[in-house]
Amino acid sequence: MAKINLLSPRLANQIAAGEVVERPASVVKELLENSLDAGATQLDIDIEQGGMRRIKIRDNGSGIDKDDLPLALSRHATSKITTLDDLEAVTTLGFRGEALASISSVSRLLLTSQSEMATEAWRVEAEGKDMGTVVRPASHPQGTTIEVRDLFFNTPARRKFLRTEKTEFNHLEEVVKRLALSRYDVGFRLGHNGKQIYDLRPVSDQLHAEQRLATLLGSKFIENALTVDVEAAGLRLWGWIGLPTYSRSQADLQYFFVNGRVVRDKLVAHAVRQAYRDVLYNGRHPTFVLYLELDPGTVDVNVHPTKHEVRFRDGRLVHDFLFSRIHKVLADVRPEDTSPPTGSSSEPVQNINPERVSPVTQSSMDFRTPVAPSDRGAFSRPVSEASRNFEPNVVRAQLEGMAKMSRAADEVTLSETEWVDPQTGEIKSVASPSMNAVAEPLPQNERTPPLGYAIAQLHGIYILSETDSGMIVVDMHAAHERIVYERMKEAFYRQNIASQPLLVPINVAVSSSEANLVEDQQEIFSRFGFQIERSGPESVMVRSVPIVLIKGDVESLVRDVISDLVTHGATDILEARANELMATMACHGAVRANRKLSIAEMNALLRDMEITERSGQCNHGRPTWAQLSMADLDKLFLRGR
Repeated sequence: MAKINLLSPRLANQIAAGEVVERPASVVKELLENSLDAGATQLDIDIEQGGMRRIKIRDNGSGIDKDDLPLALSRHATSKITTLDDLEAVTTLGFRGEALASISSVSRLLLTSQSEMATEAWRVEAEGKDMGTVVRPASHPQGTTIEVRDLFFNTPARRKFLRTEKTEFNHLEEVVKRLALSRYDVGFRLGHNGKQIYDLRPVSDQLHAEQRLATLLGSKFIENALTVDVEAAGLRLWGWIGLPTYSRSQADLQYFFVNGRVVRDKLVAHAVRQAYRDVLYNGRHPTFVLYLELDPGTVDVNVHPTKHEVRFRDGRLVHDFLFSRIHKVLADVRPEDTSPPTGSSSEPVQNINPERVSPVTQSSMDFRTPVAPSDRGAFSRPVSEASRNFEPNVVRAQLEGMAKMSRAADEVTLSETEWVDPQTGEIKSVASPSMNAVAEPLPQNERTPPLGYAIAQLHGIYILSETDSGMIVVDMHAAHERIVYERMKEAFYRQNIASQPLLVPINVAVSSSEANLVEDQQEIFSRFGFQIERSGPESVMVRSVPIVLIKGDVESLVRDVISDLVTHGATDILEARANELMATMACHGAVRANRKLSIAEMNALLRDMEITERSGQCNHGRPTWAQLSMADLDKLFLRGR
């Protein structure tokens, strides 16, 4: 057996660099986070050859004392934590004390700094086999400048894995973008090969914050975003979420921050995806920039070397809070909350009118340094009644109506003009009561409804409507499908879930930890309509199941529910299956193509859309309406030229 040897400082740092320093973007992230922790309000980043040749970052923070400069390049040396209590409630971006030591071990590093109380600046260089440092006097204003040259010059195996200059700079630019989104009160300047990329000034109000968002993410995001600002159970969520019609083919416009730290968290991703599930087209991804604030003691940031992952003490509470708040904001969007989408877009969009939808005003949203609620001070504000009554999401179901609906669906083949009432189980005409009503003329001084007045039906598929600002086109089947679906869900969730005992109980083999979870979560399973009990060290017995899913694969369903609970601390499997059933029935029950509607019926459908949740999308996530403004029409026909 080989003799045990103590690693040299340089080799130890290079091993640590393998975890912290993946590419130039990693270096920029660590250095910028140090600058922000030092209280900097202006950061200048100068890059050459994608960061592979040179990275120079200058800040106006508190600086480093002369005596601390050599120590700053040592491993496990930090000014941010001193005791275990500090580690359990970290409020800084960095705290491990490994970044500078790791970076200096794989590059030529030059650090110049002047502290607040010092009268002169000092410079320290790190290069060589033994990681020796040399401190010299220098000229520099208060703050710190770090220059990193020739990254991986002494580790060619690492350098050959770097990509092209353009690719490396794209990664680096994304890091700057994320930090600029996390701190609106800090200015950022980024240059590459002598060309200025960003010059972002510090901002303190919503208008200028949205201008920064438009600069970094594109103006289309802000034009199609809803603002969020809610508090409950010691949590605060604020930021922007994109309308379902402004979705992406990949998850490349999703930013989530926890106490100012950008994270990629499976629990968060699941909660957001679940909130969008009912309105997003298959295969599309939502867009959002969201900020979660909570007590630092309830979140563990020391779970990954790069600090991209966190662990919440009460993951289920966080998951359900995120889901319920985002779900409610999306549900509350109505046609009157949107301005005309541009007719030139390949995908219809509905631009938000911030005066109606945005619950956050310029005076109520604070863009200063993100802090935890316990230290927030200026962040404190009254909690809304809806938020005060927040409870973790639980699946609700109908006791008798859904059973009738299920039996009716099995026994009856629906025609194109019939649908099943989920509350009574009766077969009804496709037209809702409001669609059969005769539209009464409005008073002369009455404001034109958001979706205007119907003037014609096109090819038995689309409704043409005239508004004050132009023309609206409605897909009548998609729109009525959403209306019927929302009514069925309302009836379904208004009552309690029904369960049915199994004639022959089903024994499910699980792991010991999963069996323990079933025992601990009996209340959750009973709410879902299950009666499950432990039957052995590694098995559970299913005695009753939800009546609506009695004909399904019970064992697979139970395994899915357990898997959800293990992974996310919550489950929406039952709700998803029930919604799928109702969505299918609503699709059959909605008005079909080539069905001729009277003007009164078309207007009644438009009025229904204006009061129905999520009416901007059908059950499959497709847009239900689009609008051409008069400006769009004038442009189309070259009027005014």
